[in-house]
Amino acid sequence: MMIVAAVYDRRNAEPSDGGRRPPLQRMPNTSPTPAKPLTVTEITRRIKGLLEERFPSVWVEGEISNLRSPGSGHLYFTLKDATAALSAVLFRGNTTRLSFKPADGLAVIAFGDISVYERQGQYQIIVRQLLPKGVGALQLAFEELKRRLAAEGLFEPSRKKPIPAFPRHIGVVTSPTGAAIRDFLNIIGRRFPNLHIIIYPVRVQGDGAAQEIAAAIDHINALSAGALAVGRARPPGAPRTDGQPGGLSLPIDVLVVTRGGGSLEDLWAFNEEIVARALARSRIPTISAVGHEIDFTISDFVADLRAPTPSAAAELVVKARQDFEQQLDQYRTRLTQDLKLRLAEARERFQELATSYVFRQPAELIRQYQQQVDDLQHRLGRATRQAADNQQARLETAREKFRLLHPQTLVTNWRQRLDVNHHRFQTALTQSRQRAINRLDHARAKLDLLSPRATLARGYSITRLADGRVVKTVGTVKAGDQICTLVADGEFSSVVK
Repeated sequence: MMIVAAVYDRRNAEPSDGGRRPPLQRMPNTSPTPAKPLTVTEITRRIKGLLEERFPSVWVEGEISNLRSPGSGHLYFTLKDATAALSAVLFRGNTTRLSFKPADGLAVIAFGDISVYERQGQYQIIVRQLLPKGVGALQLAFEELKRRLAAEGLFEPSRKKPIPAFPRHIGVVTSPTGAAIRDFLNIIGRRFPNLHIIIYPVRVQGDGAAQEIAAAIDHINALSAGALAVGRARPPGAPRTDGQPGGLSLPIDVLVVTRGGGSLEDLWAFNEEIVARALARSRIPTISAVGHEIDFTISDFVADLRAPTPSAAAELVVKARQDFEQQLDQYRTRLTQDLKLRLAEARERFQELATSYVFRQPAELIRQYQQQVDDLQHRLGRATRQAADNQQARLETAREKFRLLHPQTLVTNWRQRLDVNHHRFQTALTQSRQRAINRLDHARAKLDLLSPRATLARGYSITRLADGRVVKTVGTVKAGDQICTLVADGEFSSVVK
């Protein structure tokens, strides 16, 4: 039973004076400026302390909007109704316990603490538990848990353990006063009496039922494993010493989790994740038999085998004794026929061997074997000699390769190649140097031919003005200009008249 507490603000309550609220009057600010005013952080933390003290833990219902899920794994959203909105945060440590997937527009009930996000100065609720609300809430939680467990592989057929065909000890987790256990025991008693059945009484609906069922599954597994360990360590013929008063002293072959029919709410304990996890980690093969044929629970998907009803579980866990006896008679008949057939085949084979050639002419058969041995010996000798010759040839080839690859031989070959390459290098260097000298002489001759000094030697001269310009035409100079004339063996100055 879940109690929802409404958050109530006294400031929004109706006044007691006939419904009229006295007008607010602005008081003049006559207080002097304090010596040290409060910082924003200090006033925010005081407000935060007051809120956390006034609302330590509350239930709030509203509609999810602006849902955000960043990479940190936390959930940020707004809870709103027709007239107000409240910021909310669900940290990653609590998101793993959700039984449904939050989404915008879903009506939910949140349980948490009112606090203040100091950086933004915004009050919010730090959610610790989030539940769906309204029509279909349980079905929504059922589908979300089913999807999540299926994604983890808990429903995969590959992980399901086979149910033993001949269980000797059966464990039953159920209510000891329900109709389910009576139907189960009646059918077991009719089909195969004197089986060892251990009943672990639990509540099968209501608060705490899921925890009791999961604890019972784990407890039976632990006690059964302990009994197996003691049984393996006990010498043959020694008396049992693992029994405890009121405890389990036998290894359980199959575990049945069952209850009768009911509404979705009545069966909800078998839709809890804690029960699904306990069934998944059970080392004992499990059968889930919850409700009627049309009822499906999370336990049905996780268990190794689903029975549509508790009565069907009794029929699935053991066969009828008459069926076993009939099957044993069939096995006995088939075994007798098979032994007769094999005996006839062996007698026929013996007759064939008694009249075969090996028993009629043993000496001739031995001579043939001797001849085969001689032939094999000759072939073996020839093959041995051929193999020895092949090995000798391979040895000679390896010896020649080793001689060619001997370090001294390699050094001699490399020295010869180095001498040849050195001679080639010297020849190429000499030729290259001679070509360079010839090109230099040719260039020097061309340079001398085109040199200005050679031109001056033939009787030419170069005349410049005082500023260095070369006189090329008569119009370049005028009377009185100082000029300098360059000839082959020097230069002289003159004045134009």
